[in-house]
Amino acid sequence: MRKLNFVVIFLLLTCHLFAQDQKMDQFISDLMNKMTLQEKIGQLNQVAPWGGAVTGSAVSQDVEAKIKAGKVGSVLNSPSLAFTREAQKMAVTATTSKIPILFGLDIIHGYKTVFPIPLAISCSWDLERIEKSARIAAIEASASGIGWTFSPMVDISRDPRWGRVAEGAGEDPWWGSRVAEAMIKGYQGKNLSDETSILACIKHFALYGGAEAGRDYNTVDMSRLSMYQYYFPPYKAAIDAGAGSVMSSFNVVEGIPSTGNHWLMTEVLREQWGFEGFVVTDYNAILEMISHGMGDINTVSALALNAGIDMDMVDEGFLSTLEKSVADGLVPVKNIDCLS
Repeated sequence: MRKLNFVVIFLLLTCHLFAQDQKMDQFISDLMNKMTLQEKIGQLNQVAPWGGAVTGSAVSQDVEAKIKAGKVGSVLNSPSLAFTREAQKMAVTATTSKIPILFGLDIIHGYKTVFPIPLAISCSWDLERIEKSARIAAIEASASGIGWTFSPMVDISRDPRWGRVAEGAGEDPWWGSRVAEAMIKGYQGKNLSDETSILACIKHFALYGGAEAGRDYNTVDMSRLSMYQYYFPPYKAAIDAGAGSVMSSFNVVEGIPSTGNHWLMTEVLREQWGFEGFVVTDYNAILEMISHGMGDINTVSALALNAGIDMDMVDEGFLSTLEKSVADGLVPVKNIDCLS
């Protein structure tokens, strides 16, 4: 049973007290029963404070106040170790639920020790060293309070015009799958409760590298045969290797943006492939659905949540709309609880 996946994954990362699944489930059930709807929605919100790495077009406002109010589940691009320490202290002392924050960062090819870019390292044909590079990155990042990396990018790309080819392992689905497996094992180690393990995030689901004419964010138009035969295998391999999280992509698939695509996020990812982790949007991906004509902020936020998205990266669509959407009957509470 998936129960507020963000909480589950974080506890797997941080708590050594819950070695048995039964104890973990009971702890989470007790915690969930105590949390208000507002507190649960807060856990689905990721903020990007001013001063960190510039990943997208916007940064979050009033971050400290939101942390103290229980409106932050994750922080993207912490600007400093001092901020990480203080933010974590606020989360576990000032909030009612006392759930620690999960700090995420794009650790693409090393943290302090810099390795070749993913495309270059894949050309080594050395899976042992590829895995070791991710393990070194995890050890270094975890020592700085980072518990989550937005890597590996496993998108298959067969158009050299696409600007993000360098972040993946190339055009071959078999080799891309092997590299994905190695990276997941390197980042997450043997057990997520190990203090040197960090949570991996498969991106970008799905078909991000298949955009028409290689134009980033563009529509993807392909048959399901091509999806399953050429583009899906690395995502599936990473999930089978135990990846704990997935990031949605910006592109449209079969006329629906991936972030609001129920077929991708629920039917394929969870029902067909058995994925039990959590899904985070890409940067401001919920708001971008408005430009795709999918509706206003209330509509697209509900669409994303009901499609299977668990965490909203930066645009705060969940934080600002879900309580009303529940009251209006647009979003079932069970979808916020992630009960299935």
